[in-house]
This record gives sequence, structure tokens and C-alpha cells, in this order.
Amino acid sequence: MSSPFGRLFRITTWGESHGGGIGVVVDGCPPGIVLDLDAIQAELDRRRPGRSKLASARQEADRLTILSGLHEGRTLGSPIAISVANTDARPGAYEHLRDLYRPSHGDYSHEAKYGLRDWRGGGRASARETVGRVAAGAIARQLLTERCGVEIVARGEQLAGIDASLPDPASIDRATVESTPVRCPDPAAAARMIERIEAARAEGNSLGGIIATRAGGLPAGWGDPVFDKLDALLAHAMLSIPACKGFDLGSGFAGTRMTGADHNDAFVMEGDRVRTRTNRSGGVQAGISNGEPLLFRSAFKPTPTIRKEQDTVDRRGNAVKLSAHGRHDPCVLPRAVPIVEAMTALVLADCYLRQLAVDRR
Repeated sequence: MSSPFGRLFRITTWGESHGGGIGVVVDGCPPGIVLDLDAIQAELDRRRPGRSKLASARQEADRLTILSGLHEGRTLGSPIAISVANTDARPGAYEHLRDLYRPSHGDYSHEAKYGLRDWRGGGRASARETVGRVAAGAIARQLLTERCGVEIVARGEQLAGIDASLPDPASIDRATVESTPVRCPDPAAAARMIERIEAARAEGNSLGGIIATRAGGLPAGWGDPVFDKLDALLAHAMLSIPACKGFDLGSGFAGTRMTGADHNDAFVMEGDRVRTRTNRSGGVQAGISNGEPLLFRSAFKPTPTIRKEQDTVDRRGNAVKLSAHGRHDPCVLPRAVPIVEAMTALVLADCYLRQLAVDRR
């Protein structure tokens, strides 16, 4: 089972949803980076369940423990191991699912691949695995801030057909995003989103939506022109997040309805810097950053665990009626925002280190 991600800034996550703990090993972080452990913990707190009625009721403190790679507050250049205990695991609550295949979960596909599966809440396929990603992403974010001045802000843009009316993305900061429980910076749209989530929860149903991300401060030159295009790396990162089903960058699919004359980003000079008048490319051209803000969107499906009765089969092929119960998010969007930011930081930190190897300047 492949669990590493990245080339030079490389992480390996470990642990299962209802096992003893969860965590990550970060390899390739340069030495001498001053790590703010409170900032890492803050990112884990943004992701953890039980913080609002819009999220899973699972109560996890998600307190991090640094096991290696850090001395006197600075990275050593050796692997950084982070552990987080599972304190509210309830594997027995999933006993009734031991022989059932839950609709739109990984139960059947995992068993088809490996010949067995961890039925305790999905095991490695559970979104609890993202604890390690968020912790590692917080380290990557600190590296990017210290060395490059890169800033990453993701936000809820659409939920169940409710679209946020947003100003220039450059004017949206973390505080504005965090001002609403759904992490949507449009207060009116956020209020409607909250109502829709609460209604779905009451009905035993779930919802999906779209997260928009902006990363500013990137220089031109990150990414590769063939297989490891910056947009391809970001797509890989986003689509690896549980429940993420779509990715587009810049104009995305809307660009298919435009002509080349309308879509092309004209180059202009701004002082001694080359800029583009528009940014329909989303900050990436020919797979390489062009110095403009990175703009992309990630689409998330409705949470597959719902209380409504569903048709399924068991291991013996018998038809079964499944009525799920337990703790789950009626919409993953609010808690997915810090995960999207973390995966963005991991991609960009890796691209930064890879660029150092080829930058003749």
C-alpha cells in the first residue's frame, strides 16, 4: 500500500482511523528551519472533528507529539516523525459492517485489491488519515513562508448549489475565511450553506461542494514542462484527498467556451517585472509557474455515510438494506479547507526544493 507523497520534500503517513494512532514522517525538510509547534497544532485544530454541529461528533484532541527531527526548536534535516493518538476510537461501532459493502465507500474495492480490509471506519481510506497530511503541510507552510513568502488561503466557494459572491481573491485572508463555520467568506451565502447542512443532517443525508484556493508569492519557474507539471502535481494532490472528485485551474472548464483571443493572458511590464494582464492560466503556463497567483478549485462529493436506508450486498452476495449510524460529517467542505491548504503547501515545498537544484542564479 503506497503511502509516501513528494520527491524531495517527502512525507509518509501512517495509521488507521480506529487504530491506536495516526501520524506522518516528513523527510527532506532542510535543516535550521525554526518550527512553530503551536502553528502546527492550530492547523490540526482546524481539521479536527467535534468543533461544531456541522461536523462529525467524534471527540479527538489531536494533540501532536514530535518524536524526531527537531532540536532546540529547529529542524535537524533528519526525518521529522509526528504522532497523534486516537483517543475516541470506537471500532466496535463498526462491527455490523464487517461483512457489508457500504455504497460509495472503499469497502469492496479495497477487498478486491488486497483480499481483506479494515472495516473499522474505513481504515486507511478514512479521512482521519489526513491528520498526518495537515501536520506535514503545516511544516511545509512554515518553510515556504520563511524562504519564499508564499501565502496559501483556501475557502468554501460553493455548497450544494449555493454560490458565494466573492471579491478579488487577493483580498481574502485566513481571518475572513475562519469567520464562518463553513469557511466561506461571504456571510450571506455562508448562512444559507449552514441552513442547508443542518437540513441535510436532520434528513440523514449529506452534501458536496467546491473549495477555491489561492497561493500568492510564487516566483516564476516552479514545476516541470512534461510529466511533473505544477498543475498536474496539484491535481494529483487534490484528487488524493478523500471525497475529492474534481480539479480545475485558472479558467478551468469555463475556458472551453472561450476563443484563444479571449482566453490568452497578454504579457505586460510592471516596472522591471513581467506580468500578465489577466490570469486565466491560473498562475501556470506549460506546467511552470509564471509568477502570477496560483488559482484552482477542488470539487468534493457528498459524504457517502448517510442515515438513509440504502441497498447493498454482503460478502456472500446477499442483498441487504443498510441504515448507517455513527459519527460522520454531513458535508466535508468545512474540514477539507485546511486539508486542501496542507496538500498545496506540500506540493509547493517540493517544487521549491526541486527548483533549487536547477536554478543557475
